[in-house]
Amino acid sequence: MKEPNYTLLCDYYELTMGNGYFEAGMADQITYFDIFFRQVPDHGGFAIAAGLEQAIEYIENLHFSEEDIAFLRNKGIFSEEFLSYLKHFQFSGDVWAVPEGTPIFPGEPILTVRAPAIEAQLLETFLLLTLNHQSLIATKANRIVRAANGRVVLEFGSRRAQGPDGAVLGARAAYIAGCAGTACTLTDQLYGVPAGGTMAHAWIQMFDDEYTAFKTYCELYPDNATLLVDTYNVLKSGIPNAIRAFREVLLPKGITKCGIRLDSGDITYLSKKARKMLDEAGFPQCQIVASNSLDEMIIRDILMQGAQVDLFGVGERLITSKSDPVFGGVYKLAAVENEQGEIIPKIKLSENVSKITNPHFKKVYRLFENQTGKAFADLICVHDEVVDDTQPIELFDPDYTWKRKTFTDFTAKELLVPVFSHGERVYPKFSTEEIKRYCAEQLDLLWDEVKRFENPHNYYVDLSQKLWDIKHQLLNEKKN
Repeated sequence: MKEPNYTLLCDYYELTMGNGYFEAGMADQITYFDIFFRQVPDHGGFAIAAGLEQAIEYIENLHFSEEDIAFLRNKGIFSEEFLSYLKHFQFSGDVWAVPEGTPIFPGEPILTVRAPAIEAQLLETFLLLTLNHQSLIATKANRIVRAANGRVVLEFGSRRAQGPDGAVLGARAAYIAGCAGTACTLTDQLYGVPAGGTMAHAWIQMFDDEYTAFKTYCELYPDNATLLVDTYNVLKSGIPNAIRAFREVLLPKGITKCGIRLDSGDITYLSKKARKMLDEAGFPQCQIVASNSLDEMIIRDILMQGAQVDLFGVGERLITSKSDPVFGGVYKLAAVENEQGEIIPKIKLSENVSKITNPHFKKVYRLFENQTGKAFADLICVHDEVVDDTQPIELFDPDYTWKRKTFTDFTAKELLVPVFSHGERVYPKFSTEEIKRYCAEQLDLLWDEVKRFENPHNYYVDLSQKLWDIKHQLLNEKKN
């Protein structure tokens, strides 16, 4: 597919500021911007980073066409010199990011841009758009997958998504986070996410009777016969007709793999009854699939009540993250370079304390216990700091600094990896399957307490002493 030119998918102020930087002689001023988020959706213990590959593709294709330049000229506020600059625009900076599939926590940089001011500013909207959206869906999908407790979860939300990209890339993010497949065919074509499905109620309604609809489907698709049994009456007609079709069409072919789908009614009650009927009919291997406005809380509850469901198809509440539909990642200036190449930290203040930023060009370490292999804290440092994991380390709460603890026998790993260097991509291109496996591996490194749905353990994201000192020096300077 031809890549669309999303260059003008930016907030208008990015262009007016870019023009202003140009006219003020600041076009070549090197800047550092961080993307981070402030709160995990659904009050969870962690989020999952996703959308980096689309961010990379955007940066690689970033250019202003003749049509773009003409459009901006007609706005009447951009100088011809600036428009000429845009005509030859190409990203020349550096980018670091956490790999897709990495568990992430509030306050820590998940992507950092070092670039001339205009270049860095123009990236803001699209980077936030793609990282916010896919990280949101990946985080929600993983909650649903964990609630299913080992049962298969499929993403069924295309028709409820917020537009085509919401459907396609949402399905990609859901797969990365643990879903087994999608109903979206285009996501399979573009990203290799397995697409599948069976039938809608219209299939059954097109035939004179339910049994004929089931029998015909089994004849056409004997190796993928999952029948929708709630068009008329689940227990009185749907399941009996499905059993009859399985017995008359599949068994003579030696096929025992089959399934039924429940898309309405009391899933717990109906699945229990269905399981008993299928087992008594000699189909203990027949899978029961459930759909119908499910989310992690409903899935968890019906399983606690004994629902006999083998596979969940989850749609609108996954693909829109209905319960908490905004991820809230932000893009903030953290530092600039002066003419001598010295990095000058910048800070944003606010009456809302949670909106005060962490200044400077930074790196993030994840700290793992050597005995268990589990992650126990992240440490945000100034870019030139190195954590020596052969020596004890003292961590402190950045808000309540008297809360301190010394750790030994740990391993420190940098989270942010190079993505662009001097405008060139240096980050490998991973398949969706590879990202999915990486995500599962990283989630296994978190304590179960962090993964709780209610009142999860607070995973600590701390500042190094050096970064804390710089931040509070700037706070004191700006207050006076």
